[in-house]
Amino acid sequence: MNGTMQVDISILGGGIAGLWTAASLTQQGYSVVLIESKAIGGIQTVASQGIIHGGTKYALLGNLNESARAIAEMPGIWRACLAGNGPLDLHKVRVLAQHQYLWSTKDFISQLAGFFASKAMRSRMQPIDPAKHPAPFDTSAFHGHLYQLDEPVLDVPSLVQVLAKMVEDQALHIQPKQLSLDPEQPGRIHCNLANEHITLESQRIILTAGKGNTELLKQLGRDHPAMQTRPLHMVILKGKLPPLYAHCLGAQANPRLTITSYPVSAEEPIWYIGGQLAENGVNLSSTQQIERAKQELQTTMPWIDFSGMSWHSFMIERAEPRVSSGVRPDSCYLHSDQEIITAWPTKLAFAPRLATEITELLQSQGVKPKAPLPECLKQLPKPPQAEPPWKELSA
Repeated sequence: MNGTMQVDISILGGGIAGLWTAASLTQQGYSVVLIESKAIGGIQTVASQGIIHGGTKYALLGNLNESARAIAEMPGIWRACLAGNGPLDLHKVRVLAQHQYLWSTKDFISQLAGFFASKAMRSRMQPIDPAKHPAPFDTSAFHGHLYQLDEPVLDVPSLVQVLAKMVEDQALHIQPKQLSLDPEQPGRIHCNLANEHITLESQRIILTAGKGNTELLKQLGRDHPAMQTRPLHMVILKGKLPPLYAHCLGAQANPRLTITSYPVSAEEPIWYIGGQLAENGVNLSSTQQIERAKQELQTTMPWIDFSGMSWHSFMIERAEPRVSSGVRPDSCYLHSDQEIITAWPTKLAFAPRLATEITELLQSQGVKPKAPLPECLKQLPKPPQAEPPWKELSA
């Protein structure tokens, strides 16, 4: 197989942004090729905690900032998709929890933050009667407050699998050394496979490769838009624990702890721990970060015995557009330069909004479906699915 092939859109990067956008544009009649250099689900997406944020944690200091406003509608859109009647049909995606919890310790500042958050986000955050507290808060040893958040938690590998199925014919496994881009003709992508040379000619190419966007832009002779990364030092705990999907309030806008669970086994699920712990631990060794996590859990849930459990930590980097202050962007982001569209969702929850904004941009630029998807592309290598970071603990 050699030669030049016409497609409407080429997407580089198979994380949540690339998958959702590819599925959405395909549904609208565009011929789309999704190129992934490593594995579908990427790096950031598969390491996500699967939370479909609705802005509650951004209102912890009592005000609805831009981040809270931008993300407020996302849980509703996702729930429609999960029910099979949204922009994409995600009814086969496994939902780990329909709701999250937010708890405060007996510390006054923590409880005060909970009060402000409940006032600011009253429609999506409800206090729970102590008599109805779920595990592990169903004990007289818990002296804080507990709230229910209208924010689901998804099994990210399941989400990736469902989205990948939607675009399986269009997904190509092209390694970096096999791919070259042309700064003079950005719509042309050269794929040099083992015994084949293929040139894809696209009306637009969309960069959704997360941290890899910078290198792709460099190949295209661009240094804009600039990127920033914000590292996290996540912790995984495995043992005889109840499933938990919750944020622990602290004195800062970011939750002190954010814990989600994954049932790697019926007897011993894992707790996947982020939040301020992960933000503050980026300069700590794994040993130091695990010790910090033990201290935080003992402080916030002193009635649980965490001895004899397995601990692990790892670093991830969140890639996003550069903001002058270096803080988290308020919403998803896209930038258009001739045939090149560069995009970052900035959060898993923003994937549908990003795809909508890309569609609107294409329509405003007069980019319409033209070329059918070449049948021969289905014969090319398909990327594997990325493994979640807790996979090694499931044995």
